[in-house]
Formats: sequence, structure tokens, C-alpha cells
Amino acid sequence: MSQDMKEKLKKYHTAPFDARFPNQNQTRNCWQNYLDFHRCQKALTIKGTDVTPCDWYLRVYKSLCPISWVSKWDEQRENGTFAGKI
Repeated sequence: MSQDMKEKLKKYHTAPFDARFPNQNQTRNCWQNYLDFHRCQKALTIKGTDVTPCDWYLRVYKSLCPISWVSKWDEQRENGTFAGKI
């Protein structure tokens, strides 16, 4: 992982502005970052490379999403009933 990315992760406090989600309601932003995190992990694991770059998505969705949503989605992924395409 590049030094620049490591520095950005150290300075990270909350989700930065994302032009794809300009409104106050950040539900879609939460959902998209949850999906992106798991897609990133899956893709990098298949390639056999370091999954550390995926931590960005993890931190963003952890700061945006309610814990109850994340636990429900994790349960659904384990049970094979998750609605998202990962």
C-alpha cells in the first residue's frame, strides 16, 4: 500500500464528502460503501493480494451505518439471503 494512502487512513475521522451522494440522507452512501468493502475484499482475496486498501470502505461504512443494519446485513450474508450483489 502506498505511503500516501497510509497517511490518509491515519488522518481519517469521518466519512468525507462523496459527490455521488450530495443529499443529507446518507443511507445509499452507507449501503454502497458496505457493498464496496465486501466486493473489494473478495476481489483482492481472489487475486491473493493485500486487502488493506479495502479498509477505506470499512471505515466509511462504519461511520455512516447504524450498527443494527450492519449486523443484520452480516447475518444475511452468512445465511445466503443478502440482497446485495457482492
